[in-house]
Amino acid sequence: MTACPDREPMLQALLDGELDAANAVAVEAHLKTCAGCASHFQTLRVLRERLAEADLAEPAPAHLRVNIDNLLAAEDRRAEPASLPRRPWWANLAAAWGSAGAMTAVAAALLVAQVAPVADPLEGQLVASHVRSLQQPGHLIDIATSDRHVVRPWFNGKVDFAPPTPDLAAEGFPLVGGRLDYAAGRTVAAVVYRRRAHVINLFVMPAQPHGLRLGLAGPKPPPGYSVVHWTHAGLDFWAVSDVEGGDLQAFHKAFEAAAT
Repeated sequence: MTACPDREPMLQALLDGELDAANAVAVEAHLKTCAGCASHFQTLRVLRERLAEADLAEPAPAHLRVNIDNLLAAEDRRAEPASLPRRPWWANLAAAWGSAGAMTAVAAALLVAQVAPVADPLEGQLVASHVRSLQQPGHLIDIATSDRHVVRPWFNGKVDFAPPTPDLAAEGFPLVGGRLDYAAGRTVAAVVYRRRAHVINLFVMPAQPHGLRLGLAGPKPPPGYSVVHWTHAGLDFWAVSDVEGGDLQAFHKAFEAAAT
């Protein structure tokens, strides 16, 4: 018995507690009628329980706690405001005359704050999905092939868009397959490439209609990972990998050149 390939992302999301009530009920109902998915879900649950067992936990060394405490103390000292000398009477008078200008400056600062870059939680979700695809057996690829004419049709009926799947072997990024994943509250396509011994997950989904993310910088990815995001032909593309940032930028350029 094997699990339904299109249900894998939903099973992962149910196990992680990431589904809303309606989707959770739907997946649980499916588990009651599909022996393959039920068996796979139980395997995932047992794996999680074993990884959480106490004998697998490795306590942090004592010197690490000391280093963290020292860093926090140093940060607190830097954050303490320095005592300011008493201002002379003429400085207060100048401040009074400049109050109108000060109010204008405050208003300008508030306007800048409203358009400043904000953190994008989607980037963190996709990095976590990339790591999970490498750590969990059988989770990286649902369709294993280097033939782009096989990978792209495989997504038909599984997602409501057609992700480009160019073969970039000549540029040093061979296509190795694809899978379904779950992010931003929906099923997304993950097209998988390699760069030597490294995996590149290219997550593809419809572009966000509100456009709030455009031009805004997301949070820095965890150390050791690179993320490149672009939008083309109504689709959002997120390339995630542990390759050097320059390699991922080269992948982005090669992909766009082949997909246009």
